[in-house]
Amino acid sequence: MTDASRRVLAALALAALVGAGPAGAQALQKRIDTRLAAPPLNRNLWGVVLIGPDGKQLYGRNPDRMFIPASNTKLVVSAVAAALLPPEWTVQTSVYADGPVVNGVVEGDLILYGRGDPTMGARCYAVDTTAPGVCDTDPSQRLRGLTGQLRARGVTTVAGDLIGDGSWFDGELVNGDWESYDLNWWYAAPVSGLGFNDNSIDFHYAPGPAVGAPASISFTPDFGTVAFENRTRTVAAGQPTTIDFYREPGTLHVWAEGDVALTSRGGTEYFALPDPDLFAGWALRAALADSGIAVLGATGSTTDSMRYHAARQGAPLAEVSSRPVKDWIFPILNTSQNWYAEMLLKQLGRQFGGGGSWKEGLAVERRFLVDSMKVDSTQFALRDGSGLSSSNLVSPLAFATLLRWMHAHPRFETFAAGLPQSGQRGSLKSRFVGTPLEGLVHAKTGSISRVNTISGYIELPGRTLTFSVEANNHTLGSRVMLPQIDSLIVQMGKK
Repeated sequence: MTDASRRVLAALALAALVGAGPAGAQALQKRIDTRLAAPPLNRNLWGVVLIGPDGKQLYGRNPDRMFIPASNTKLVVSAVAAALLPPEWTVQTSVYADGPVVNGVVEGDLILYGRGDPTMGARCYAVDTTAPGVCDTDPSQRLRGLTGQLRARGVTTVAGDLIGDGSWFDGELVNGDWESYDLNWWYAAPVSGLGFNDNSIDFHYAPGPAVGAPASISFTPDFGTVAFENRTRTVAAGQPTTIDFYREPGTLHVWAEGDVALTSRGGTEYFALPDPDLFAGWALRAALADSGIAVLGATGSTTDSMRYHAARQGAPLAEVSSRPVKDWIFPILNTSQNWYAEMLLKQLGRQFGGGGSWKEGLAVERRFLVDSMKVDSTQFALRDGSGLSSSNLVSPLAFATLLRWMHAHPRFETFAAGLPQSGQRGSLKSRFVGTPLEGLVHAKTGSISRVNTISGYIELPGRTLTFSVEANNHTLGSRVMLPQIDSLIVQMGKK
């Protein structure tokens, strides 16, 4: 019997067993309660809910209590955006001139104006990475499209400055709830109307040529603007690798400290830069230089929406479109990309609220959750789009209500395409493998300090179960907790 055949038979068995009347529900309640009451799980705070295809609750443990959801928070911004925005919706990044173009010379500043496109990077946007057009490998591809258009118009020189203008969103670039150390890393990259390469540089490290030598470290993209110090050393084989990266707050002074073992395979770290609009300006300047267009002034940035307001009233000199919003949602759910979630949240505020800010984006989410999805307003309190903030609170029942609403929505596929599937590419690739639920769980995971969560669907032949599991205040670590949570979900499908 093939693996596929075994999974089909397992699914049919589960379909026959789950929710098999009052006796089955009572057995399920007793079995899971007994499991959660046993050490070491009895020391944690648990929120669990399982909903049948008819909307009836098959199991609940603190289902309406609020828990820290970690990256399960991303279900909210993804669902609201999928419902409100057409899947092929795009935004434009434009180049404007603050002065006339005379004989190929821009007599003034050149402005790169973003409208919240997160997709100027290198990434794949579907599980099947071999499909045509799914993967972008060059972060500067669309910037070169802009420079090509400028060359076609005869532009050869910019007499003024090159300005990265991120004022499509507000000037609050980092969320006040995020920890200061996190601000160094990709998962807390600053959020502005312009974005390039996830607003991060990629540090590649490996051992040096001999014990005692500095580790080998390089980074991309390198526009010659980051002051980097290598304070590392290579240590003997078998010693721990302890390398870490640091930045003087608010500056481009970055250094690495720690050890790299001689036998280490090395790795890549993604380090956030403090000014995303300036970073995008550097990237465009490099693309302009490659195309033979000279910029005589400096590279700068702004989030002041009035500074180049007049210039933006004219036709752009060049313009490119983002990937469609369905491709924004995929990495948010499938690989839990924080920065995409925050960019999308601010975009919701800009499109449907009073402006591109966390405050307005969260207000749009709240109205939609309460008015359209009928989520109890006392069962959630949100502070960001990604779940990085430990101040986010959402009940399991709120997640289940959202998921059931989305399952019936005409644009469900936009949302569902990003959900990780057990045993497939994404954050569930190695989970539920070898269990009756392999290939049947479609869910979003979440993890921050002392928190692990998962919410989604068990897709059985002809019926769908909706669940949410939130474990808070535990000291077990993810390596111990994740198998426990997975076994709990497997229990939900037993007689």
